[in-house]
Amino acid sequence: MFFILASAIMSKVIIAIHGLGNKPPKKQLEKWGKLAIEEGIRQQKLKVKLPKFSLVYWADLLYDKPQTIKEKDKNSPYYLDEIYTKAPKNYKVEPLETRQKILDLFKALVYKIFLNKDFKLRYAFVSQKLLHKYFHELEVYFTGDTEHPASIDHQIKQKITQRLIDELNKHRKDDIMLIAHSMGTIIAFDVLSFMIKDIMIDTFITMGAPLGAPFVISRIAAHAKEKYGHIMLQTPETVKNNWYNFSDIRDKIALDYKLANDFAPNSHGVKVIDQLVINNYVMNGVANPHKSFGYLRTPQFIKILKDFTEK
Repeated sequence: MFFILASAIMSKVIIAIHGLGNKPPKKQLEKWGKLAIEEGIRQQKLKVKLPKFSLVYWADLLYDKPQTIKEKDKNSPYYLDEIYTKAPKNYKVEPLETRQKILDLFKALVYKIFLNKDFKLRYAFVSQKLLHKYFHELEVYFTGDTEHPASIDHQIKQKITQRLIDELNKHRKDDIMLIAHSMGTIIAFDVLSFMIKDIMIDTFITMGAPLGAPFVISRIAAHAKEKYGHIMLQTPETVKNNWYNFSDIRDKIALDYKLANDFAPNSHGVKVIDQLVINNYVMNGVANPHKSFGYLRTPQFIKILKDFTEK
């Protein structure tokens, strides 16, 4: 009887974790994320009561100050060039079937070139140079895997993952929807797969995920072998009901948009459900199909959110 009553009063919560790059202050980014979701709900003319929304913020661990709308110097590292804006009217994209076919061929070729059958990475120096030049945050995070515990990179990585662990632990008795964007998908996957055991996630949402990139797949396989004694590429055991992966075919961070081909179902039978969407974020006439705000207001995500809140 107690179990039935406890289940009946279980709350629902959305926990989000952001991705690459410096960000505006936490409260501002959290507010904009909620506004994007609420915009999507209005666009679909649905009645959805938004659960508690909590953002796991980690940009401050890598940047001394956040970006701000008050900064007017476009050359300043604190200049905020992309804010939350409502979706443009009559947003259209050209047919993308050809691009989709090219990406499918590109993935097969890249995997053949860069991954051995045991998922060890060939030409690792290429990935290292790309990370160093374009993805500083990922470089720090990945370096933190193997550096000495006293190293700055290792400490930063531990602090990033601990923030997500702490937030999940705070809501361990709630129904959790975990939304991860961009590099946040790597952090979330690490935490769910290798760092927690008894905190269950109802619905795992990945948006603009680089999880299928060879250097990420190789790293996950190595971690799995180290922790479990064998290579295991699968949905984390801590995901009990759903894993939805959202990609815009134009998103350059999520070039591998078919994660279902990379990750097997977990023991609960939860497999990745890939969904191609149109990310309609535009700022000053320039589209950014990787932006989180555009993903959060897509009809496909809003439908899943509705199902989550109503069950």
